Amino acid sequence: MSDDTTTDGVDALDSYRQFFALQPDVLVLSAAMLVFSLAFQMTTRYVPEYIYTLGAGGAIVGLYGSLGNLISAVYPYPGGALSDRVGSRVALTAFAVVTTAGFLVWAAAPSLPGVVVPEIALGPLDLGGWAVGAWLWVFVGLFLTQAWKSFGLGATFAIVKQATDPSRLAMGFASTEIFRRVGFLLGPAIAAAVLAATEFQVGFRYVLLLAAGFAAVATVAQQYLYDASEDTVGDSFEGLDTIRADLAAMPETLRPLLIADTLIRFANGLVYVFFVVVVTRYLGVGFTGFGVSLSPEAFFGVLLAVEMVVAILTKVPVSKLAERTGLKPVVGLGFLVYAVFPVLLINAPADQWVLVALFAFSGLRFAGLPAHKALIVGPAEQDAGGRITGTYYLVRNTIVIPSAAVGGLLYGGDWAVPVPLLDAVLVAGPELSFTLATVTGLLGVAYFAVFGREFDAYA
Repeated sequence: MSDDTTTDGVDALDSYRQFFALQPDVLVLSAAMLVFSLAFQMTTRYVPEYIYTLGAGGAIVGLYGSLGNLISAVYPYPGGALSDRVGSRVALTAFAVVTTAGFLVWAAAPSLPGVVVPEIALGPLDLGGWAVGAWLWVFVGLFLTQAWKSFGLGATFAIVKQATDPSRLAMGFASTEIFRRVGFLLGPAIAAAVLAATEFQVGFRYVLLLAAGFAAVATVAQQYLYDASEDTVGDSFEGLDTIRADLAAMPETLRPLLIADTLIRFANGLVYVFFVVVVTRYLGVGFTGFGVSLSPEAFFGVLLAVEMVVAILTKVPVSKLAERTGLKPVVGLGFLVYAVFPVLLINAPADQWVLVALFAFSGLRFAGLPAHKALIVGPAEQDAGGRITGTYYLVRNTIVIPSAAVGGLLYGGDWAVPVPLLDAVLVAGPELSFTLATVTGLLGVAYFAVFGREFDAYA
């Protein structure tokens, strides 16, 4: 969009008009993204609680989170290679079918048998003999449900960059982000409605079946309506040499952002999978008012919906603000919200309105995402946006992989470590894990404040 068509006012409907003005194939992909986002958000945020109901504890939930991090870091590259080899439409359909199957595996998990690891003698050591419960199938399903996410991260960034004036990148990303976040809003709301009417384990299986249905509809739609004949999103992934070359070519602006972002995401990874557990088990807060009474599980869905309402309402105004103030202050604000939310949540009183306010505050972290993405892809060369973005996320996500497992040991561990210098004892538990998350996050905020660089187009 040229500068002479830019207005100073914030038009909340502008993103919707841009969306419906897209080419039909892009529109279909965007709609599929919305539906899959809805399916993921009505399920994945509840999976840690689901694992608890299947007999596992905090350490297993942490391993689940780290496995998800590993898959997020690894999947995009084989996904992109498969897409280059068989074509976008075939690859998209295959990924969508596998994801749909993953939701069905999750739904069936309580009815599937556990596994006994056979005992093996290695000299004086006896290994094995463990009984693994039905929660094992949640891990199996995770490999499947994440398949659709393996396509298009770098391509999406590159397409937005190529179609948007550099000084309007934040608004360009806001246009696509808003519609994806609509799925983030509707998904938890649907889950809350279902869980309000039934006991959690039974109700969540209904939610999973609904998610599978949504995914199946999106799969059929993108197979028959998406024309990928003119896709030209870049070269195939060529291995580690490509990553090394892209790291060497990474603009100086990105290096401090990558370091700060990694600290923030590691901090968030320590506790993210435990948010639902804190609300449902640690605080045990439901909702009563306006003629309804919600269980803690159903109330958590409402809290996620509140979070997304704030994210959607603030995304465009904050992106417009970035055009006036620059990207760095907006990105820094998002980082700060990420950092302080864990310690605020774990120290919150068991009061429903306090939690509503906290999750509304948490929604502000999403408002900075378009500016964050613009700061990532903006400094890249015009034809290298997707590649640089893919490398940035690979490095960040790889380092963050163990965060949830570490968080599981902190949250669900049974240990204590004396700290003589502080005349104190560190005791494993929710308070330690969430406090450490905030401390780590604040280190990232401070690093970005000191060393973070502004994108020239916004300076």
